[in-house]
Amino acid sequence: MSIRSRIIGTGSYLPLRVLSNKDLEKMVDTSDAWIVERTGISERRIASEDEAASDLACYAAEKAINDGGIKPSDIDFIIVATVTPDMLFPSTACLVQNRLGAKRAFAFDLSAACSGFIYALSVADQYIKSGMYQTGLVIGSDVFSKVTDWTDRNTCVLFGDGAGAVILKADTGDKGIVSSHLYSDGTSWDMLYVPGGGSRIPPGEDMINNRQQFVKMRGNETFKVAVNTMCASINDALKSNGLTANDIKLFIPHQANLRIIQAIGKKLNVPMERFMINLDRYGNTSAASIPIALDEAVKEGRIEEGDNILLEAFGGGLTWGAALIKW
Repeated sequence: MSIRSRIIGTGSYLPLRVLSNKDLEKMVDTSDAWIVERTGISERRIASEDEAASDLACYAAEKAINDGGIKPSDIDFIIVATVTPDMLFPSTACLVQNRLGAKRAFAFDLSAACSGFIYALSVADQYIKSGMYQTGLVIGSDVFSKVTDWTDRNTCVLFGDGAGAVILKADTGDKGIVSSHLYSDGTSWDMLYVPGGGSRIPPGEDMINNRQQFVKMRGNETFKVAVNTMCASINDALKSNGLTANDIKLFIPHQANLRIIQAIGKKLNVPMERFMINLDRYGNTSAASIPIALDEAVKEGRIEEGDNILLEAFGGGLTWGAALIKW
C-alpha cells in the first residue's frame, strides 16, 4: 500500500504589534485608500526588535505540535522555509530544533521566497513517501520588516511578519498530499530580491549607504507574472489528477495582493468565497502566508475531512508552485 504524507497538526504565530495603513500615512507619502485599492491590505504585524525568524517559527511549531498530539522527540526532520534567517549560518531550522528539544530530528533551511512553504512541503513529502521517515515538521517563517525599506512607499506597504507550521505524518490511507508541482525561472531573478548581505555584495558601509540590504521589486511586472504562473500551476495540479476547479473545496493562495487573487479567480471562474484570504490583516508574510492561512482555515472550520484543497504560490527566484491535498 502506498504511503502518503498527511497533515495532522497546524499552527501559526503573528507578532503582537499591528502596523495599520493609517500608521504608514505618517511614515511615507501614501494613504489608506491608496493601499487598500491597490493591494487589499489594511494592516500587518511587525516583529519586535528582539524577535527573529526562529522565534516566530518556534511559536508556530509549538502550536502545530500540540495540535498534532505529538512530542518534539517524535519528529524525524525539520524544514524551515525562510529568506530572512536569523543569520547566514547555522540554519534557522537548527535553532528551532534546539529550542523545541527535537533531539532526533535533522534540520535545514530552504530558500524559495514566497513559494518556500510549498517547496518545503514537497521536499518533506518525498522523505515520507520514500519510507525513510515517519514524522516531519515544516515551517514557513519570515520577518520581512527587517529587510523592508521603510522610506520606499512602493514596497513598505506590502510586507508583514509571521510564521506557520504543519506536522506531517506517514499514512497509508487516501488522505494527505496528493501531488506537488514546482517551477523556477532564474532569468527573472532581479524582479524581486535583496541585493546585499551575501557574498556578491557583502555587509559593509557601501552596502548600507546604497540601501542594498532592503528588498527591491519591479511591482507591475511581478503582478502580471504572478497571475499567469499561479494559474498555470493550479491548472497543472488539476490536470495531473484528473480534476477541475469545481472539485476543490478551498483554494489557499499566497497572500501577496488581493487583485492577484481576484484575477486568478476570474481566470479559473472560481468565486472569491472559495479562496482563503487574510492578507487584509497580515499583508505579505512571504513563506509564512500559506501555512498561516491554512491554520486559520482549519480553525475556522472551512476545511473538513475528505475535502480537496489546493495551495498555490509565487515568489522571488522566480519560483512558483502548487500542492493538492486531500484533507
